[in-house]
Amino acid sequence: MEDWTQTLGVAPLLGIAAAAIALILFLVIKLKMHAFLVLIIVSLATAIATGVPLAEIVTVMTGGFGSTLASVALLVGLGAMLGRLVETSGGAKTLSDAFIRLFGEKRAPLALGVASLIFGFPIFFDAGLIVMLPIIFAVARRMKAPVLLYGLPAAGAFSVMHVFLPPHPGPIAASDLYGANVGFVLIVGLIVALPTWWVTAYMLGTWLGKKFPLPVPDLLSGGKQDDDVITNPPSAGTVMGIMLLPVLLIFLNTGLNMAGSAGVVDLKEGWVQGLRILGETPVALLISVLVASYVLGSRRGKNGTAIEKTLDSALGPVCSVILVTGAGGMFGGVLRASGIGDALSGVMGDLGVPVILACFLISIILRIAQGSATVALVTTAGLMAPAVAAAGLNDFQLAAIVVATAAGSVAASHVNDSGFWLVGRLMGMDVATTLKTWTVMETAIALMGFAIAWGIFGVTGMLA
Repeated sequence: MEDWTQTLGVAPLLGIAAAAIALILFLVIKLKMHAFLVLIIVSLATAIATGVPLAEIVTVMTGGFGSTLASVALLVGLGAMLGRLVETSGGAKTLSDAFIRLFGEKRAPLALGVASLIFGFPIFFDAGLIVMLPIIFAVARRMKAPVLLYGLPAAGAFSVMHVFLPPHPGPIAASDLYGANVGFVLIVGLIVALPTWWVTAYMLGTWLGKKFPLPVPDLLSGGKQDDDVITNPPSAGTVMGIMLLPVLLIFLNTGLNMAGSAGVVDLKEGWVQGLRILGETPVALLISVLVASYVLGSRRGKNGTAIEKTLDSALGPVCSVILVTGAGGMFGGVLRASGIGDALSGVMGDLGVPVILACFLISIILRIAQGSATVALVTTAGLMAPAVAAAGLNDFQLAAIVVATAAGSVAASHVNDSGFWLVGRLMGMDVATTLKTWTVMETAIALMGFAIAWGIFGVTGMLA
């Protein structure tokens, strides 16, 4: 690619980009094609249309795919394993019960929401919600209260953790495409996620739950049957420690990097490098999975075969997510190699739109149009990566860009979003009620999350 120069002008390149995105939407929405196949097809077509040398097209595509998977696959796989161990050991119910005892039955929505925030760190949105549903239904029945009063704060907790925080695939992929440090993304993500959940999922969610007093559905009969009861579940403190272990290790790495930049420690020292590698995200998650395998498996009397089957069962459901994310990285790689990203960067600069606002708006448009938050986030990051790189941003600003793009990707969940149907059907809502509750809450999460991210972006820019 070193000897090839793009000869097309800005207008043709942006026209090709618009056509590529429109084709993605048409194939996914109208023809119901799988996003993985669609992204490969459109990546190939875009490379040909923009004049990328035929001999280099496959190399460009696989390069974008491979570089994305290098950072995404390990984290998503290990995160899924950790979540599965917590789920099958009975840890989810144990910790939730402990929070209800701590906060009291009258504050059960808060208790379930806090528990969901903790479990939402390693567990994917849909898996986490399904794990919590028996607890949500049982508590709602016990309190003779509307199901949404408990369900929306919990579902909102899983949503904010999934969209804003590593090791979930969207933030990880966007961090890679933008060149952001995962540790800084984790810090900014937490700063954004916690107050956003409090205002939009807990306060707004409980208000919506009272406004739409739906009965607890018969689904799951309020919990697992007696023959499915888990014996010898771990204590709440044990589960809490395991869930927080990867967070603390990642913070260790980030803290040492910041201390090195400030001249407090020498990053070349052997002991510093040893501690830093423990806090690298894949290593931190690996350590956490190994600890969880022992504490939640072997120490509870599970043999190696049973633990292996539990871990293996976690990987199947996430394979599709990993591959789609990698294909999104492929599309982003083609956009960068063809010069489309640079052209879009120039147009945004000419319009005077702040780069963080442009990322947010493009992500919203893609989210509304095709439904998938991950596709919207990864595609936006691929489009805007050159503009972000050209802006000369510091680590916190790059992390804020990732979170702002993620915020746009969660807005306006509606009928083309699988999460819309998942939440609506599981909680016994019709389409109209789901639009008035879940869609409203998700949009509020997007707007507040972006507002906080933009504030961080501005403040850290002035302090740099």
